[in-house]
Order: sequence, then structure tokens, then C-alpha cells
Amino acid sequence: MPFEEYAMQENQLNIHYPQNWLDVLHLNKESFEDEAKMAMAAKLFELKRLSSGMAAKLVGVSRVQFLLNLYKFNVAMIDLDKEELLTDIENV
Repeated sequence: MPFEEYAMQENQLNIHYPQNWLDVLHLNKESFEDEAKMAMAAKLFELKRLSSGMAAKLVGVSRVQFLLNLYKFNVAMIDLDKEELLTDIENV
């Protein structure tokens, strides 16, 4: 199978949740599922398992929009340690 064909294949994840969660959270099905996808993508990004571009694609938004929404999940856009930050400051 050519790489292009392989790269375009997709898998699907189904998650079962009680109907009453929608009522408790005051969300409709689409809003809840969008929020759940964003939460998963944000966590995988935070754990450095996905790049911001990959996470954005998972959620179905632009990379910029994904990064701008990270604050809702208490995830930093940029995660530099002290040494990396000092190196960046020195190179400005």
C-alpha cells in the first residue's frame, strides 16, 4: 500500500456515556462530544504525545484555534523549562 493511502486511513474511537450527563452538564450531545475531544487532545498535547498540529487535526480546528483554547483546560501553549527559556531570551 502506498504511503499516501496509508496516511489517509482513519480509525474511530467510540465512548459510551450516560444520557443524563448531558442534562447534568447542561450541554447538548454535540457540545459535550466536542469538549471531550478537545480535552483529550489538550491532554495528549500536554503530555507531548501529539504536536499542536496533530491535536488540532484531531479536534477539527486550526492549529491557532487549538492553541488559543488550551487555557480552558489549564494547559500551557508553550512548555519551556528554565534552561530553554533562558536560551530563548539570550537569542532575542
